[in-house]
Order: sequence, then structure tokens, then C-alpha cells
Amino acid sequence: MRLVLPLLLTSLLTASLAACSTVSLNPAPVVSQNFTPVGSVAAPSSSTAPASSASAAANAGPYAAYAGQPGYYTVQPGDTVRRIGLQFGQDWHNIVSWNNLSDPNVITVGQVLRVAPPVAGTPPAVAVLPAPQGAMPSNGQVAQSYPLAPMTASTPAPPAVAPVAPPAVAATPGAMAGASPAGTVAAPAATASASAIIGAVAPKAVADNGGLQWSWPASGKIIQGYNGGTSKGIDIAGRLGEPIFAAAKGKVVYAGNELRGFGNLVIVKHNADYISVYAHNEKLLVKDGQDIHRGQPVALMGSTDAPRVELHFEVRLRGKPIDPMQVLPPH
Repeated sequence: MRLVLPLLLTSLLTASLAACSTVSLNPAPVVSQNFTPVGSVAAPSSSTAPASSASAAANAGPYAAYAGQPGYYTVQPGDTVRRIGLQFGQDWHNIVSWNNLSDPNVITVGQVLRVAPPVAGTPPAVAVLPAPQGAMPSNGQVAQSYPLAPMTASTPAPPAVAPVAPPAVAATPGAMAGASPAGTVAAPAATASASAIIGAVAPKAVADNGGLQWSWPASGKIIQGYNGGTSKGIDIAGRLGEPIFAAAKGKVVYAGNELRGFGNLVIVKHNADYISVYAHNEKLLVKDGQDIHRGQPVALMGSTDAPRVELHFEVRLRGKPIDPMQVLPPH
């Protein structure tokens, strides 16, 4: 009996191994189920696609159908109303008016704006109301965040007048020590820069181009020429505080420092075709909306956003930079 039991167990074990050898050793197949992991957002169903498209069209504004056509511009990340106006040689007030923007500080990425004067046959813009706080458009991105000056009646600012030099005051020991003599007011720190304007004379040479008379904005040496790529204008060397003159008559459409890389900047619109740009100034002498004449001081030369004291001067024809030497008289 003792011999039969081991033989029986051996037979059973052999039969079991034979049966197992017919079973596949590959892993069991895994069936992938469609589910949304915790914390992720489910893909929209086809039933919601039309609603999303309609929302995107609404965010594009009343001129959505004109996207990509001449005279219209689609807002990109980082754009501002001022920057768009400058790009197309338009006053930002006109951009606000043509698009009936209720708040010029709020434009959204993907919004289509009119950037040219309206013509017959195109519909007027419907007021675009700013999104309330806490509620953003479906694209969730506001392009503009720079505050603009409040819109006022379009009354041109008075022309800049060269300051009159104060009467000379005899120096006293107290004055030499830094104290102001009795009855006198200490001169402001900007007096030295402002005095550079007194007696300053704009370059005499004049050239007629594009229905305008042009003269040089500064008389220094050209240290960087136009190449249309890395240099979209010319750089003119000079001294700190030296006056910068308007190259032609026109209207100031921008005076500020919001555009990175240009420092204190003045942009003048001369007519429907030409604008001129004056960058890196130490001080601005004009304001937005101000009418100016050729040869009028518009700024004092400086080095804001520049490695040296210089004037970066550009001329743009219908929004495209051209070589300023094409319109300026021989230097």
C-alpha cells in the first residue's frame, strides 16, 4: 500500500502538468474603457461644439466676418489699443470710436477690430461691453492691461513754447553753499535740460516728399543706418538734453513710454500716409493730440531703453517702415 500511494500521487502530478502546458502564459488581455481621470476635463461632446463656435464668434466682435480683410485686425496676445493704433498709423481714439469700445482698456484675444476709417457699405460696430470682474470670455484672455488716458473732447493741446531763461542772480556765499537767496526760488533740476532748447535752431535743409516738407530731427552723426530688418530706422548720436525736432508738421498720436524697447517715445502722424517715430528720449515736450509744426522741439535726447545717448528715428509709409533717407534732405 505504501508503494501504491506515491505512484498514484506521481501520476496525478504528471497529468496536472500536462494539462497546464496547454494553457497560454501570455498576460490576460486588457480592455480599455473610456473614462475621465479625476481632475481632468472631459472632452466636449458634439452637441456642445456649435455652442463653443457661437461663443468664439461672439468674442470676435461685430466685425468677425471681416477677419483678415484689409482695414481690419485680429487682436493678438499682448496687444493694446495704443499699440494697434501705432501699428496702423491711427490715433487710438479713432480705434475706440470706430469699434464703439465702451472700455478702451479691455480688448480680447481673437477680437476683430476696424483699423481704417469706415466706408460706405460696412455696418457700424455694436458696443462691446467689458466682461464683469470674475467673468471672462470663453477664450479667457484679455489682450490689453495698460490703462489709457480718459477720453475727453478732442481739443488740441496748446503748442509747446520754449521756456524763457530766468534772470541772472548774483551769487552769494549762502547760494554757493546751496541755500537760495532771500526772495528767490531755487531753479528746478530740469532747468539745465530745458535751457538746451533756448536758442536751438532746427536744421535748415528742407525736402518736399509725400506732400510734406521734411527736415532733420537732429543734426548729429548717423551711427546706425536703416536695413529694414534689425534696424527699421536710423540712429543719430547727440548729447544728453539736446533738443529733438519734429521732422514735418503733424499731430502727436503718442507720447509716453509703454512700448518696451523705445523708452520715452513720441510718434507724429503727418497725413494719411506718413508717421514719424522719435525714441529713447530723456524728456518729452509734447502730449497726445497736440498739433505741431516742422522744426518744433518735441523731446530732449536721452538714452532710455538704449545703451547710449541717441535718437532712434523712423518714418513709416502706410504703416510700413521705410528708409528715412528717402524723405529727408541731404545730411
